[in-house]
Amino acid sequence: MTQPAARLTPIQWVICGVAALGFAFDVYELLMLPLIVRPALLELIGAAPGTPDFNLWVGLLFFVPAVAGGGFGLLGGYLTDLFGRRRVLVWSILLYAGSALAAGFSTSVEMLLVLRCTTFIGVVVEFVAAVAWLAELFPEPKRREAVLGYTQAFSSIGGLLVSGAYFFIVTYAESLPEIRGGHEPWRYTLMSGVIPALPLIVIRPFLPESPTWYAKKMAGTLKRPSLGELFRPEFRRTTIVTTIMFACAYGAAFGALQQAPRIVPGLEGIADLARTQQEQAVGTVQFLQEMGGLTGRLLLAFFAVRIVARRRLLRLFQTPGLFVVPLVFLFATTTSLPVLQFGLFLAGVCTVAQFSFWGNYLPRVFPTHLRGTGESFAANIGGRMIGTSFAMVTTQLTNIMPGENPTVQLAYAAAAVGLFVYVVGFTASFWLPEPQGEELPE
Repeated sequence: MTQPAARLTPIQWVICGVAALGFAFDVYELLMLPLIVRPALLELIGAAPGTPDFNLWVGLLFFVPAVAGGGFGLLGGYLTDLFGRRRVLVWSILLYAGSALAAGFSTSVEMLLVLRCTTFIGVVVEFVAAVAWLAELFPEPKRREAVLGYTQAFSSIGGLLVSGAYFFIVTYAESLPEIRGGHEPWRYTLMSGVIPALPLIVIRPFLPESPTWYAKKMAGTLKRPSLGELFRPEFRRTTIVTTIMFACAYGAAFGALQQAPRIVPGLEGIADLARTQQEQAVGTVQFLQEMGGLTGRLLLAFFAVRIVARRRLLRLFQTPGLFVVPLVFLFATTTSLPVLQFGLFLAGVCTVAQFSFWGNYLPRVFPTHLRGTGESFAANIGGRMIGTSFAMVTTQLTNIMPGENPTVQLAYAAAAVGLFVYVVGFTASFWLPEPQGEELPE
């Protein structure tokens, strides 16, 4: 008779809490950019929305931090395998929290860009370190899948938090202390990213290192990680396919979903409102989209322990997304706001669930000494460098798309990019290797 799984110990709950906090504020930091980029650029460069100069800086603020994060994130994955999961996890959270606080005091768009780069570096390294840390601290397969699935669901809690925080800040900005002689909501929103560093400073001494990594390190049997090893015959297919598919998942998020906050202010019935009301509408749309993302992550966590075949699990979300995402943006400017909100909710379900999938899948296909490096390559080269570049593709494609105004052009560009990345991702899934057994490879 199967024995019921033992309850989590207090320290295991703390571990899950730290990981969940990190995942939540990873996304909190990333998703604040679509909310603050428009008002920040209006203040820092004075260009009108929809102009080539404005679109260029939007693209740079999305793309350059992603490239920086991808490059340093790959180094972070290597350091995770070399120096341990816990150490890299803690310092990465402190890096992005400190950068977020400083960004609120930006005096130029260049300063904002640099600080968004250091924020992104901390975020991408934290993801890789946290996934490897959790996977090795919970070796029992079903518990590992559940812990990874449900802690990653807090990523979407981060999206809800930033949406709610932005709505609150926009509404009560005038009551907050002045920053650089004003009460600009985008500055307060950036500074709120310092929050996760505060509890981490207190609980850091109680966090254990990964026992699997530590045992190998102490025994002298931990192989030195190597990027070249990822392209040896036994790992080459896994590395290439996961990198392409990670890129497509991020391409859908950055090239389509994260453009929605810039579409909303130009919609009929919204464009004539006061700026504060426009930004409140943006916050509401973002909130519902993130509710979709949270729903998708919870569904992924539920099905991850019930559907054995990983490709089948992934296609549960890829297949509807292939139709939902392009159609939502194709008709974004001609439908009612409630219909658009519902469409973005569904798009969030289909797209964001895929991020949790990779957090569950990648630890099962790379051995201990390559786990951080392999995860980092797929997540950072594929997701953060190639995938996020579709934000730049969308902003530049907007300049040549048909449409009677910049809002329509942006919606059509997002629809085209969403369709492209979903088709490529779905096609690549036919070559995705199935993990060999439920245990983590040594």
